[in-house]
Amino acid sequence: MNAEDVGQLILMGIPGTDIDNETANIIRKVKPGGIILFGRNIESPNQLRNLIDDIRSLCSIEPIITIDQEGGRVSRLRLIGNEPPSASELAKKDDIKLIERHGTLTGEILRLFGFNLNLCPVLDVSGNNDLVNSLNGRCYGETITDVITRASAFNHAMRYEGILSCAKHFPGYTFAECDAHEKLPTVDRTREQWENYECAPFNAMLPDIDSVMICHTHYPFFENNSEETIPASLSYNVITKTLRNQLSFDHGLVMTDDLDMGAILNEFGFEQTIKMAVKAGNDLIMICHRTEMAIKASEILQELPEIELFDSIHRIKKIKEKLAFPKEFCLEKLEEIDNLIWQLRVDTLGEELAKNKSIENAKRSPVEDY
Repeated sequence: MNAEDVGQLILMGIPGTDIDNETANIIRKVKPGGIILFGRNIESPNQLRNLIDDIRSLCSIEPIITIDQEGGRVSRLRLIGNEPPSASELAKKDDIKLIERHGTLTGEILRLFGFNLNLCPVLDVSGNNDLVNSLNGRCYGETITDVITRASAFNHAMRYEGILSCAKHFPGYTFAECDAHEKLPTVDRTREQWENYECAPFNAMLPDIDSVMICHTHYPFFENNSEETIPASLSYNVITKTLRNQLSFDHGLVMTDDLDMGAILNEFGFEQTIKMAVKAGNDLIMICHRTEMAIKASEILQELPEIELFDSIHRIKKIKEKLAFPKEFCLEKLEEIDNLIWQLRVDTLGEELAKNKSIENAKRSPVEDY
């Protein structure tokens, strides 16, 4: 297949706050289906909107432009504005109207900058906060019902503003005892336990979700308890047999979590990873940090049989028909939204606690920087 077709399966990161010649050449060569932005790409409001406009101008097919804007410590835009409350902070307040406001404001600010898909909501159920598995503060509750109710409110409000959603982290990080940013966790659960707990929020919300991110966690029961340690993100049994077939998620995209995370880098070679990701049933392959490897990924994909990529290319095309165009950028409008985010923070945390942003470090998890 040609580069333009296979490039649609690549969701890649870029290194800086603008598009230098090297990055522009990579984007032109790879022709990626989407770009994911991080804190390293954000310097000021005008710079961010210009960056997104430049990315779009380099892509012959309208790209997915995405980011992690959950709230709390996983809020990339807090670098240039107020930090929204986190899912767990909103959960403690237990006011569905605040969560709906969060979804609306998140959709509005992302659309203003030119994003069209947000990598949330998190549908993991809050488990043992002593586990260093990256979830602390990111979950909507400790019960299935709470997660479904609250995440649905956020999801509906954000999508109403024209921003597509991504449910994560399927099949679940709740019981992971380490952080997949660093190494591959193994979660020893039975299928019945998983179906009744971790799977339940996904099962309930999938009809209203645009995409699903697959996490780098090994659940032995998915692989029939074989000796192979296969991450969910590279597992045919997880993605095609379970998510696509059993749970009937046939209308949206499936994407890997970042393939530059330790859980994958420490276990598999790059070519093997790309081939396994496609055969497992992923539509988007996420390469966040080694921008130059997107070219290698494109070369590997071009060598694969067309039949292995056909369904993904079709699904990506259908989702892209739903992408909303950016709104006209206006600093006054941005200031208005940012002020409303501050008020949401005050209404959630109180005046004094609202003044304290999340600590700028990654001691608990590299997720703040990833």
